[in-house]
Amino acid sequence: MRSGIDILVGTPGRIKDHLQNGKLDLSKVKHVVLDEVDQMLDMGFAEQVEDILRVAYKKDSEDNPQTLLFSATCPHWVYDVAKKYMKSRYEQIDLIGKRTQKAATTVEHLAIECHWSQRAAVIGDVIQVYSGSNGRTIVFCETKKEANELALNASIKQDCQSLHGDIPQKQREITLKGFRNGTFKVLVATNVAARGLDIPEVDLVVQSSPPK
Repeated sequence: MRSGIDILVGTPGRIKDHLQNGKLDLSKVKHVVLDEVDQMLDMGFAEQVEDILRVAYKKDSEDNPQTLLFSATCPHWVYDVAKKYMKSRYEQIDLIGKRTQKAATTVEHLAIECHWSQRAAVIGDVIQVYSGSNGRTIVFCETKKEANELALNASIKQDCQSLHGDIPQKQREITLKGFRNGTFKVLVATNVAARGLDIPEVDLVVQSSPPK
């Protein structure tokens, strides 16, 4: 960074640290890309993102950076934030269109109703039936606590590990490598930690509660 770079990819907190320590100069930035913008601005990062962008943008200036926002979902408030940093005639590109309710025809979907106290036992049975001893399964949970408890639950007979935001990045990489290599068969992850995962040949995906 000291000797000059063309592209910087970083998390909001880390970029803000470098700005505050005087290690980063954004005055000549030409392009700003925010990935997963709905999550970024919804998970408490909004203030950090605004602090960073304030450095690169000048009010009503024609020389402000080109701004590109990527998001899987676009609630109305995402557009409100977009207007703040994008030109008044910004372009919206929708790659989903009217296909929002369509799912892959090769995938079978099941909804199983059960009491929360029975959830671990039911998930254990579902893994056994649909994935067996050798299949690969990812289980999504809402909270880190739930992910830890489920990964240690005796109802899941296969080798199991958890993945969430409290686990150090290095350990996360080791866990993902182990799952890809087949060292263990069941990965229990929080929804946030699992964004952007690319793991081939997963036999079963379980949502421990319906996504909100």
